[in-house]
Amino acid sequence: MLFTSSISPTQRRHLLLCLPILLLACNTSPEMKPDKTLTPPLADQKPYQHNIHDDIRMDPFFWLKERENPEVIDYLERENDYYQKSTKHLVPLQNDLFEEMKGRIKEDDNSVPYFYNGYWYITRFEKGQDYPIYTRKKDRLDAAEEILFDCNEMAKGHDYFRLVGINISPDNTKAIVGIDTVSRRQYVLKVKDLISGEIFDTSIENTTGSSVWANDNTHFFFTKKNPTTLRSEAIYRHSMNDLLAESEVVFEEKDETYSTFVSGSKSEEYIFIGSYSTLTSEYHYLDANKPLEKFTVIQKRTPNLEYSISHYGDHFYIFTNADKAENYKLMKTPVVATSKDNWIEVLPHRPSVLLEDMELFNDYWVITERENGLAKVRIQRWDGTEDYYLPFEGETYTVYTSTNIAFNTTKLRYVYNSMTTPSSVIEYDMATKEQFVLKEQEVLGGKFDKLNYISKRLWAPAADGTMIPISLVYHKDTPLSQSTPILQYAYGSYGSTIDPGFSSTRLSLLDRGFAFAIAHVRGGEYLGRKWYDSGKMLQKKNTFTDFIDCSKHLIGEGLTSANHLYAYGGSAGGLLMGVIVNDAPELYNGVIAAVPFVDVVTTMLDDTIPLTTSEYDEWGNPNDKPYYDYMKSYSPYDNIKEQAYPNLLVTTGLHDSQVQYWEPAKWVARLRLNKKDETVLFLDTNMSAGHGGASGRFDALKETAKKYAFLLALENSKN
Repeated sequence: MLFTSSISPTQRRHLLLCLPILLLACNTSPEMKPDKTLTPPLADQKPYQHNIHDDIRMDPFFWLKERENPEVIDYLERENDYYQKSTKHLVPLQNDLFEEMKGRIKEDDNSVPYFYNGYWYITRFEKGQDYPIYTRKKDRLDAAEEILFDCNEMAKGHDYFRLVGINISPDNTKAIVGIDTVSRRQYVLKVKDLISGEIFDTSIENTTGSSVWANDNTHFFFTKKNPTTLRSEAIYRHSMNDLLAESEVVFEEKDETYSTFVSGSKSEEYIFIGSYSTLTSEYHYLDANKPLEKFTVIQKRTPNLEYSISHYGDHFYIFTNADKAENYKLMKTPVVATSKDNWIEVLPHRPSVLLEDMELFNDYWVITERENGLAKVRIQRWDGTEDYYLPFEGETYTVYTSTNIAFNTTKLRYVYNSMTTPSSVIEYDMATKEQFVLKEQEVLGGKFDKLNYISKRLWAPAADGTMIPISLVYHKDTPLSQSTPILQYAYGSYGSTIDPGFSSTRLSLLDRGFAFAIAHVRGGEYLGRKWYDSGKMLQKKNTFTDFIDCSKHLIGEGLTSANHLYAYGGSAGGLLMGVIVNDAPELYNGVIAAVPFVDVVTTMLDDTIPLTTSEYDEWGNPNDKPYYDYMKSYSPYDNIKEQAYPNLLVTTGLHDSQVQYWEPAKWVARLRLNKKDETVLFLDTNMSAGHGGASGRFDALKETAKKYAFLLALENSKN
């Protein structure tokens, strides 16, 4: 059993202040202007040529990828020093923002308990502590607490700490956990005896951090990563009878464009191995009572056939895009006959409805759908006597099913929030149709009132006539005009949908007169699978032009102006930031690019870099000239121009496994040579973290405070 928290990682963070601060903050904030007494650092240029397809690309900063080179570390530290000295006057504001955001959080918070296999499981935080404490109580909530893992104690002596994948054995006596102290997402598996409290000597390195127990309480399965590319490439079996012995390979994914994982069915009867690329998937299954037997394929991989597996009774239930069901349909197949020619339709494909998730119960099945961008929860009885949707109002909300481990129950847990409403964990009884709020996110400080905020959905026309949705939130006392500062955010890749959810930290901007906009650009799945397909590969530029067109719409409607518009994106959203500052710099006063994927061509040509080969179906393979030419035409690093650029804050982590630090470092170095303006350009490298930034909850707030201080200071410079 995987130990989970009722607080979903998809939940957002937001915050707020009183009316006097709303009215006065921008006038009292420090300004952001270049300090001409400081000299921006310049990286050495060392000649290097990329040559492919008879095309030569000059790359004078290629050497910055030499992580162990003292010159590289020196350059990153000089950039950090320049940033810190240039923004030292912002430190009081950063501290105020941090304390403000921290003050809205219930520091001694607990997750909603859930019951599984004789125990109540609870994740809690203690006041002043950065990390969670994972606990359980036997049979009753008033029983004595058993601490499984205290991450605050485990994190001591580490600059970075993350614990994932707590997995309890069926007999409740052992737990497997993944630990990362480097921030490279290369987790070490450890096994703890829950009776004695002993952590066994064995350490299984270079894993994804997740694992699955067989029902014999002796064998478990896990995924190993390639030590260079970090691709999840093989499934191993290990025995508790000999923890120090070598693990046995049970499956190896030899296709470098695929990754693999192992999971267990909710019914606890089967163990699944999944292999996937961007467009194709394949599953194998094994009886969880027979861990030494071989896995059996469900349906052999077929190009462009995607499917996923759940189990109930005598059937596997399958989400799939088979037969051109681009928004997916639900099928079932007998456990004894699993190939595609045995699949029977349960829920047909609907062109306007995207199927996103499924929960199976003894008497009910629950489907999460999305129509016109809005999430919906559909509940059906297996006997066909009931079929209905939970009611939700508005156009700027987020809803998703939560922790639903129990199989034989009528109670469904889901999470609801909106851009103006804090997150609630709700328990809905599918038999009685009664529901109870188990927990509502607390916004402390005594100043928050959701009625003080307004949210709406706008539609912006793209250049090709497509209408792009925008979710907008602002304080009711903020007039929307040409002088209104708006922070526009987007991601736009991998089919990842950015739902309009609540954020307590964001209140620190809203209460200071900012509005916040999510541009639901193509490349995500907000409007279905076509929305994703039209924003990738040779249509990737739609993502970028959509964002720019949303900006033009906000300006054209008089809701803001270029002097007061700001943009923010991270990772693949950082790529988006890199493109817009090259192509439309005049639209933005400031841009934050977090861990940005900005050296697209070079990275996608290097198959030793994590994620490269597995993402050819997302970006294209530049070893093929059409994709090379297309990538090169938008890659931010390759398209820097001698022009004026907006104010820029770029962040990265030295140990980033997703977007290597040298991409933003090279980008900033080249920008410094070419930008023709007086705007600021900062590179902030976390020397002890990776893609997700700082690991502790308070350190993460400090990073957010730095970003917000940057925006507020820029805006104050315009007032």
